Amino acid sequence: MSNARIGLVTISDRASSGEYEDKGGPAMNAWFTRVLTSPWEAVVRVIPDEQPLIEATLIELSDSLGCCLIVTTGGTGPAKRDVTPEATEAVCEKMMPGFGELMRTESLKFVPTAILSRQTAGIRGKSFILNLPGKPSAIDDCLNAVFPAVPYCIDLIEGAYLESDPQQCKVFRPPHAQRPK
Repeated sequence: MSNARIGLVTISDRASSGEYEDKGGPAMNAWFTRVLTSPWEAVVRVIPDEQPLIEATLIELSDSLGCCLIVTTGGTGPAKRDVTPEATEAVCEKMMPGFGELMRTESLKFVPTAILSRQTAGIRGKSFILNLPGKPSAIDDCLNAVFPAVPYCIDLIEGAYLESDPQQCKVFRPPHAQRPK
């Protein structure tokens, strides 16, 4: 069995220029390392808030590198340079708005400004693309909320079969979709 590839994309002008340390990418990597039990490998990118570059990176990770899951951090707010949702929508064939709705609902439990987030999710080919917030603790909160549905979504688009440690995050699959042990 080959390793599933997961794209971890930090979208930040300052982190990509080395002005400050990327904390979002390592937070995403730590979450998947803690939660996933199936073999996987990270494909890491740190890029500036430039919509054409974000689109090209998402396309590369999906089409060329075969990532079944691509998670982004950063660029989801209302600031002028925040264009991650627009880039995601531009490259996806199907949008999955329920993921953004659930992440905002979860984040509102911690901070009233979560309503400013424009996180979204979508499907490109056999890749599921998920926009996360930039703050490491919010990355954990959002992944804990939405990831139970992510592996089954990836199954439905014929991506890699991801399994998790149920003590960390219990994935849901209907009985007919579960692989025998």
